Amino acid sequence: MEKAVKQVHKLLTARGKTVATAESCTGGLLSKLLTDIPGSSRYFTLGLVTYSNDAKEQLLGVPPSIIAKYGAVSKETACLMAYGIKKMAKTDFGVGITGIAGPAGATATKKVGTVFICVKGREKEVCRKFIFKGNRLKVRKSASLEAMKLLNKLLR
Repeated sequence: MEKAVKQVHKLLTARGKTVATAESCTGGLLSKLLTDIPGSSRYFTLGLVTYSNDAKEQLLGVPPSIIAKYGAVSKETACLMAYGIKKMAKTDFGVGITGIAGPAGATATKKVGTVFICVKGREKEVCRKFIFKGNRLKVRKSASLEAMKLLNKLLR
Protein backbone atom coordinates (compact mmCIF):
# COMPACT_ATOMS: atom_id res chain seq x y z
CA MET A 1 0.00 0.00 0.00
CA GLU A 2 1.23 3.45 -0.87
CA LYS A 3 2.74 5.62 1.84
CA ALA A 4 0.35 8.51 1.09
CA VAL A 5 -2.68 6.25 1.66
CA LYS A 6 -1.40 5.16 5.07
CA GLN A 7 -0.58 8.74 6.04
CA VAL A 8 -4.04 9.99 5.07
CA HIS A 9 -5.66 7.17 7.06
CA LYS A 10 -3.51 7.97 10.10
CA LEU A 11 -4.13 11.74 9.94
CA LEU A 12 -7.88 11.54 9.32
CA THR A 13 -8.28 9.04 12.15
CA ALA A 14 -6.09 10.94 14.62
CA ARG A 15 -7.79 14.27 13.90
CA GLY A 16 -11.34 12.94 13.74
CA LYS A 17 -11.84 14.44 10.26
CA THR A 18 -14.09 13.18 7.47
CA VAL A 19 -13.81 13.06 3.69
CA ALA A 20 -16.04 12.45 0.67
CA THR A 21 -15.08 12.04 -2.97
CA ALA A 22 -16.52 13.02 -6.35
CA GLU A 23 -14.69 11.16 -9.09
CA SER A 24 -14.94 11.18 -12.82
CA CYS A 25 -11.97 9.71 -14.70
CA THR A 26 -10.82 7.62 -11.73
CA GLY A 27 -14.14 5.78 -11.62
CA GLY A 28 -14.14 5.25 -7.85
CA LEU A 29 -10.50 4.22 -7.50
CA LEU A 30 -9.79 6.98 -4.96
CA SER A 31 -12.76 5.82 -2.88
CA LYS A 32 -11.41 2.27 -3.07
CA LEU A 33 -7.99 3.39 -1.83
CA LEU A 34 -9.57 5.31 1.04
CA THR A 35 -11.62 2.30 2.10
CA ASP A 36 -8.99 -0.42 1.64
CA ILE A 37 -7.76 0.11 5.21
CA PRO A 38 -9.85 -1.28 8.08
CA GLY A 39 -11.36 1.51 10.15
CA SER A 40 -11.99 3.78 7.18
CA SER A 41 -15.66 4.06 8.14
CA ARG A 42 -14.54 6.54 10.81
CA TYR A 43 -13.59 9.08 8.15
CA PHE A 44 -14.97 8.09 4.75
CA THR A 45 -18.62 9.02 4.33
CA LEU A 46 -19.50 9.12 0.62
CA GLY A 47 -18.01 8.50 -2.78
CA LEU A 48 -19.75 9.37 -6.04
CA VAL A 49 -18.65 8.55 -9.55
CA THR A 50 -20.01 11.47 -11.52
CA TYR A 51 -18.84 10.48 -14.97
CA SER A 52 -21.37 12.38 -17.04
CA ASN A 53 -21.86 16.13 -17.20
CA ASP A 54 -25.48 15.59 -16.11
CA ALA A 55 -24.30 13.81 -12.95
CA LYS A 56 -21.86 16.63 -12.18
CA GLU A 57 -24.66 19.15 -12.64
CA GLN A 58 -27.53 17.32 -10.94
CA LEU A 59 -25.72 15.65 -8.05
CA LEU A 60 -22.91 18.09 -7.31
CA GLY A 61 -24.43 21.38 -8.42
CA VAL A 62 -21.82 22.19 -11.07
CA PRO A 63 -23.54 24.85 -13.21
CA PRO A 64 -23.93 23.91 -16.89
CA SER A 65 -22.48 27.33 -17.74
CA ILE A 66 -19.17 26.37 -16.06
CA ILE A 67 -18.94 23.14 -18.04
CA ALA A 68 -19.85 25.00 -21.24
CA LYS A 69 -17.24 27.69 -20.63
CA TYR A 70 -14.31 25.71 -19.16
CA GLY A 71 -15.17 22.09 -19.94
CA ALA A 72 -15.89 19.08 -17.78
CA VAL A 73 -12.12 18.59 -17.55
CA SER A 74 -11.06 21.84 -15.91
CA LYS A 75 -9.87 23.34 -12.65
CA GLU A 76 -13.20 25.11 -12.27
CA THR A 77 -15.20 21.89 -12.60
CA ALA A 78 -12.89 19.94 -10.25
CA CYS A 79 -13.20 22.65 -7.59
CA LEU A 80 -16.98 22.74 -7.85
CA MET A 81 -17.08 18.94 -7.66
CA ALA A 82 -15.02 19.05 -4.45
CA TYR A 83 -17.25 21.77 -3.00
CA GLY A 84 -20.43 19.95 -4.04
CA ILE A 85 -19.48 16.61 -2.48
CA LYS A 86 -18.21 18.27 0.69
CA LYS A 87 -21.49 20.15 1.05
CA MET A 88 -23.64 17.11 0.23
CA ALA A 89 -21.83 14.79 2.63
CA LYS A 90 -21.24 17.45 5.30
CA THR A 91 -17.59 16.44 5.62
CA ASP A 92 -14.41 18.25 6.59
CA PHE A 93 -12.86 17.54 3.17
CA GLY A 94 -14.19 17.08 -0.32
CA VAL A 95 -12.13 15.75 -3.23
CA GLY A 96 -13.03 16.37 -6.87
CA ILE A 97 -11.24 14.61 -9.74
CA THR A 98 -11.94 15.06 -13.43
CA GLY A 99 -9.81 14.20 -16.42
CA ILE A 100 -9.17 12.27 -19.61
CA ALA A 101 -7.96 8.74 -18.84
CA GLY A 102 -7.88 7.72 -22.51
CA PRO A 103 -7.23 6.25 -24.89
CA ALA A 104 -9.92 8.45 -26.49
CA GLY A 105 -11.35 11.78 -25.37
CA ALA A 106 -8.47 14.14 -26.13
CA THR A 107 -9.23 17.56 -27.53
CA ALA A 108 -7.14 20.19 -29.27
CA THR A 109 -6.36 21.79 -25.91
CA LYS A 110 -6.48 18.80 -23.53
CA LYS A 111 -4.57 15.63 -24.24
CA VAL A 112 -5.04 12.17 -22.79
CA GLY A 113 -3.67 12.12 -19.27
CA THR A 114 -4.89 15.63 -18.40
CA VAL A 115 -6.39 15.54 -14.90
CA PHE A 116 -7.57 18.24 -12.51
CA ILE A 117 -7.75 17.46 -8.80
CA CYS A 118 -9.18 19.70 -6.10
CA VAL A 119 -9.21 19.04 -2.38
CA LYS A 120 -11.38 21.43 -0.39
CA GLY A 121 -11.12 21.77 3.36
CA ARG A 122 -12.96 24.09 5.72
CA GLU A 123 -10.48 26.97 5.36
CA LYS A 124 -8.12 25.87 2.61
CA GLU A 125 -8.23 24.24 -0.76
CA VAL A 126 -5.65 23.02 -3.21
CA CYS A 127 -6.29 22.48 -6.91
CA ARG A 128 -3.74 21.14 -9.39
CA LYS A 129 -3.50 20.22 -13.02
CA PHE A 130 -1.57 17.09 -13.95
CA ILE A 131 -0.63 15.46 -17.22
CA PHE A 132 -0.02 11.79 -16.56
CA LYS A 133 1.65 9.43 -18.99
CA GLY A 134 0.69 5.84 -19.63
CA ASN A 135 -2.37 3.78 -20.38
CA ARG A 136 -5.85 4.26 -18.93
CA LEU A 137 -5.17 2.30 -15.74
CA LYS A 138 -1.88 4.13 -15.14
CA VAL A 139 -3.61 7.54 -15.50
CA ARG A 140 -6.37 6.49 -13.10
CA LYS A 141 -3.91 5.14 -10.51
CA SER A 142 -1.63 8.18 -10.78
CA ALA A 143 -4.57 10.56 -10.37
CA SER A 144 -5.87 8.70 -7.31
CA LEU A 145 -2.45 8.69 -5.64
CA GLU A 146 -1.90 12.38 -6.36
CA ALA A 147 -5.30 13.12 -4.82
CA MET A 148 -4.14 11.29 -1.70
CA LYS A 149 -0.97 13.38 -1.63
CA LEU A 150 -2.97 16.61 -1.93
CA LEU A 151 -5.34 15.51 0.84
CA ASN A 152 -2.32 14.63 2.97
CA LYS A 153 -0.92 18.13 2.33
CA LEU A 154 -4.12 19.80 3.53
CA LEU A 155 -4.26 17.58 6.61
CA ARG A 156 -0.79 18.69 7.76
